[in-house]
Amino acid sequence: MKSNLGGFDKALRLIIGALLIILTLTNVIGIWGWLGIIPLATGLINFCPLYSLLGFSTRKPPHEH
Repeated sequence: MKSNLGGFDKALRLIIGALLIILTLTNVIGIWGWLGIIPLATGLINFCPLYSLLGFSTRKPPHEH
């Protein structure tokens, strides 16, 4: 698995995923909030399988010196 998430994309996934899970645990939203596990997991492992299938990446290429 090659990393395909940039810094902003990763942070956004972690925040949204955690927020959905917290809202579910506090009964603010319904059971569908457990879907927050998906963005949280992809943010933690720094890889999105859907991006890989589509040939997409938000990660900046390494700088050459």
